[in-house]
Parts: sequence; structure tokens; C-alpha cells
Amino acid sequence: MSGRHPPIPEPPAVPRTTTPRPTRLDRRTLLRASAAGALATATGGLAAACGTAAGQGPGKVAIHGDNANWEAPFDAAGKAMKPVAGVRLVPEVIPSLESFEQIVKSSLRTNKTPDLLKYWSGYRLRDLARTGGLEDLTRQWRAAESRGWVEPSLREAFTYDGRVYGLPMNLAYWVFFYNPEVFAEHGLTAPRTWDDFLAVCTRLKDNGITPLHGTTAGRWPAFIWFQEVLSRQDPQFYEDLMNGRERYTDPRAERALRTIAGFFDKDWFTSMDVDHNNAAAATVHGKVGMVPCGSWLGSVFTAAGAEPGRTVDAFILPMADPAARPSVIFESSAFAATVKGADKEEALRAAGSWLHPEVATAFAHGLQDGSPNPKVKPATVVIEGVTRQARDDKLRLLNRFWEQGPPELVESTVDDLAGMLIDPHSYRDGLRTMQERADEAWKVWREAEKS
Repeated sequence: MSGRHPPIPEPPAVPRTTTPRPTRLDRRTLLRASAAGALATATGGLAAACGTAAGQGPGKVAIHGDNANWEAPFDAAGKAMKPVAGVRLVPEVIPSLESFEQIVKSSLRTNKTPDLLKYWSGYRLRDLARTGGLEDLTRQWRAAESRGWVEPSLREAFTYDGRVYGLPMNLAYWVFFYNPEVFAEHGLTAPRTWDDFLAVCTRLKDNGITPLHGTTAGRWPAFIWFQEVLSRQDPQFYEDLMNGRERYTDPRAERALRTIAGFFDKDWFTSMDVDHNNAAAATVHGKVGMVPCGSWLGSVFTAAGAEPGRTVDAFILPMADPAARPSVIFESSAFAATVKGADKEEALRAAGSWLHPEVATAFAHGLQDGSPNPKVKPATVVIEGVTRQARDDKLRLLNRFWEQGPPELVESTVDDLAGMLIDPHSYRDGLRTMQERADEAWKVWREAEKS
């Protein structure tokens, strides 16, 4: 995920893929345990962040993020940026998903604010923008759009109160990874309809392969299956629910979770403790059939020994409702500049050149992911295929669950969804709890919007 991707394994192990009947566990204890350790380091991380925010010297500007795997791509983009804008990026990492937002918000209240941020889009960016600590990048967006350097439909995800406060860094489509050789061995191809998808799952299961990866490992992935199924059954309802215009107690939300519970009943899922790294390795070895994730996971597959196009490829999950507008979930991090940064002039020059084709190509190819600049050649054959499918089918772009809605609501809802993956048939009680949280969270958000 753009917030923090799973680390690349060395070497990845093949997981156990049999799925026992889930039992009721204390999900708060399970899912918050890792957060406690991360938050314990927040004070030290904040000191480091503020301590390095005094400026980088002429020709350099720091960009702070939370993912060490992005350091090399940032470095490559920085080298490409130097001849274009006369400034080079210096990546600095605060490696904690749970504390990164708190660290950034705290630093915005000081005079030692990082110049540039790798942040999230959607409501998380809006939450930061309304503090007054981010620069308005509307001019930079318009310049890029006029040159054809950015996908125009992404703008809403980076906008608050009519102004743009971030530029898209990457463009990850949410896809299903699979092994084409394994599919061919069993007479299968990538599904083009929902019924095809169900048939693929059935065939894989009948041949001793666990069809689907599902997980609560790392906590955040708990939203994946709800997001994928709901957006294919009713994309407009997904959009409205994520923006507080519909309710979790609606029958359409219940239908999505009932569908997922049905997949559990068919024993189609891996154990919920199998993380993405191990799932990728298991797919390469023919033990797991399909892994849903952002297209950025392709680099984990190649690290596990997969050859793009031969032993790993990806498809966009077909629509369950053929009458609905074809849609796909996207994910894109925000390139944001701060108001109080020590090197603000150079930071704004960097922002103005971020979507330049040479800079965008260096970053996308270093990341092995898609680019928001349509002029950038896809980094891999896998990215080329899903990008072509998204554009040829004119898919509607729906922002990822993690970026949709007030951040505090998303955090608690992820835990609730994890509980329903541990106990799939508890979804009715879970949905009522989620709606109670949503009522309060949206009330607070909207009151804050008025102030």
C-alpha cells in the first residue's frame, strides 16, 4: 500500500494454505499489538524528522515518507529531476505506518517542518490540508495537465476546498495477481466476467490449489476483500458509502460481506495469517491461485522468483453486476509541499517538475508500478497489461478504502472488517457497529468543515 508496503522477503517461504474454520478471537488485541510498538518509537521518529528539516543545502530538498522500499525510486527520480529543475530529492524515512501521520501533523506545528512529504490522497490529505500547513499546488497541477502529464480524473483525490494540495506520485491499479503457467496447466485463463471468476476459483480448489489469498496480517489488508467485492457489485454504492452518503447497514453492504462469507464456506481462502510476501511466493509455486493487491506488489513477485508475463501476471476483477459502470480501485500517494519548509522555493520547483516525463519515468520504473503520467511507458509487461485494460475498457477510477472517509473512521473500520474475516458470519453485528462509528465520525468531520 502507499502508506507502507510489505517488506520484500529474503527468501520468501511457501506458506501453509489449508484453511481451518475461523474461531472468534479478540481482534483488538490481535490487530493493535503491532501498533503499540510502532507508537512507542514515535517520539524518537519525530525528533529525527524535525532534526533533519533544517534544509539540505543548495540544490537538494528532502522528501519525508514512511516506506524504505521507496528510497531507491526517489533517488532515481531525484537524479532525473536535477537537470530538469536544478534540484535533487533526498529521501528520508520514518518507518512506521501507525505513527507517520502523527509525526507529520506534530511537525507542522513547529518551525522545523519537512519540505516535501510522501503522503496519502483522499481524506487523509484533506485532513492535513485543512491545518493550513500545506502549499497550494493548483498551479503546478494545471501546468502538468495542460502538457498531458497527468490523468485528469485523479484530481479530486488530491483536492480540498477547490485547491490541489498534492500531486500524484504513482498510479497503482488494484488487481489480482496469478501464475499464467499454473492457470494454463488447469485449462484456465484470466476471467473476463464474474461467473468466469467463480469458475476459476472452483477449478483451482478442485485441483488442490487454494484459490484466493485473504489476510489480516499487518492489519491494514483487512479492507481488501470488502473493497473489491463491494466495488464490483455496486461501484456507485461503494463511492457513496465511502463518502458518508450511504450506510453500512444497507442491504448492499450486507450482500458484499455475505458473498465473502460464502467464499469462506467453500474453503477458498488461505489462512488469515499468511502475509502478502508469502502469498506471492505460494502463487509462484502453484500453491495459491490469486492474490488481490495494488499493482505495486509486482516487485514482491519478482523478488520471489517470478518472471513477469510468464509466471506472474495480473487482471482487474470483473464486475459482478454487468449493468454497473466498469470500475477499478486505484491507489496513489501524494507529493505534497509544506508551508513552513526551510527550502520552500526548491520544494516548489521540485513539485513543478515531479510529473515531467523523465522524472515520472525514473520513479515509476524504479518502483515497478504505474504512473499518473499517461506519457510514461509501463515499467513491466504486467503493468502494461492492466494499464491497457483500464484505459481500453474506460474503467471508472475509485479511490482505495484506506484513503476514503475520515482517517479515524477508516482505522476503526479496518479493525471491524478484520474481525469479520476472523469470524465471517458475524457480519450483521459488525455492520451495525461500523455504522455507529460512522455516524459519529462523519458528524465530527462535517462540524470541523464548518469551522
